[in-house]
Amino acid sequence: MGLHESNEINKTSLASLWLIPAIFIGVSVAIMLAGEAGKELLRYDRVWIGQGETWRLLSGHFAHLSWSHLGLNSVGLVLVWYLIGPNYDNRSWLPVTLVVIATIDSAFWFLHPELYWYVGMSGMLHGLLVAGIATRLRSLDLETGILLVLLVAKIGYEQFNGPVPGSETTSGGPVVVDAHLYGALGGALGALFTTIRAKSRASI
Repeated sequence: MGLHESNEINKTSLASLWLIPAIFIGVSVAIMLAGEAGKELLRYDRVWIGQGETWRLLSGHFAHLSWSHLGLNSVGLVLVWYLIGPNYDNRSWLPVTLVVIATIDSAFWFLHPELYWYVGMSGMLHGLLVAGIATRLRSLDLETGILLVLLVAKIGYEQFNGPVPGSETTSGGPVVVDAHLYGALGGALGALFTTIRAKSRASI
């Protein structure tokens, strides 16, 4: 294999690795460009979901309060993906992401009937991070251990004290900290689902 072919393969691998975060950010930017009308149409909204607008269960995780909110989540997504993106291939990340989103939505719907609307990727980001960390638990290294401790500490802090100081100011509105907890639980479920599916395929 020549140097040119090797470089092409590396470029393809790099593009594949960052495909999912690029899509997530691109969709979120498109929703922001649609203005308030787009945000109103696509956010998680309990009343309209109850009337059949089920797409909001997915699209609400890509709508944002403001450009600063989107920027904060986008930086978070890039950082998370840099840390754990290679832990799954794209075919595995898709079901993991869907499990995370389904867990958050289910918890909101059944446990928080008082929550009428929600937007943002932060819950999903916590889930993706947990799913990525889960793949490293058998051979726990220092970096993974630090990530796990910091994540548990952050979620624990939020459950007892509310949003991390400055997060509401930066995002431009209220922070639903329970989304982070449910996202983390969804990430664990997504990792478990992926492991079971992989073992099932291997046994065939």
